[in-house]
Parts: sequence; structure tokens; C-alpha cells
Amino acid sequence: MTIVTNDVSDGGGDDVWTLARAKSHFSELIDRAHARGPQFITRHGQRAAVLVSHDEWQRKTRRVGTLAEFFASSPLRDAPNLVVERIPDHAQPPAV
Repeated sequence: MTIVTNDVSDGGGDDVWTLARAKSHFSELIDRAHARGPQFITRHGQRAAVLVSHDEWQRKTRRVGTLAEFFASSPLRDAPNLVVERIPDHAQPPAV
């Protein structure tokens, strides 16, 4: 007899699913990710993946600012001892 539980040895709770249970209850897993937040999926007793809602993913991966703004706000921008050198390009001669 096999007993599938939602609990793992690391003290997981309602947000921790074994891989087998996650596969057999995928719709419920998605519903819980949407309603309760990230859901952890374990494989061989170790956390292997996390399922998050689309809204959570969008919020966590949204870009803030541009690359130019990132460099402009760098604490190293006005560092007095910072020396930046360009490494010469070793371009290939044009093919004949």
C-alpha cells in the first residue's frame, strides 16, 4: 500500500507537494498557487521546483528601469580609483 502525503521531511506544509501528487492533482496545484502563493514540488524528498501564478511571475520578473539607468545609479560611477580600459578588438581581416 502506498500513502501519498503533502508533507516532506523538511517540515513542508500545505504548500509542499510530492511530484506524484502534483501530477495527479495539477488543477488543484494551479488553483492553490493562484490563491495561496508559491507551491513547492519535491522529488525524492528534496524541493525540486516551484509553481507560482502568472501574476506572481509577472510581478517578480518585471524590469525596473533601463540598463542605462542601472549603470547611472551604480555606486561605482564616481569612484575615484576606478579605471576602465577597453580591450582592443581583434577583428578578422576581410575574406578575399
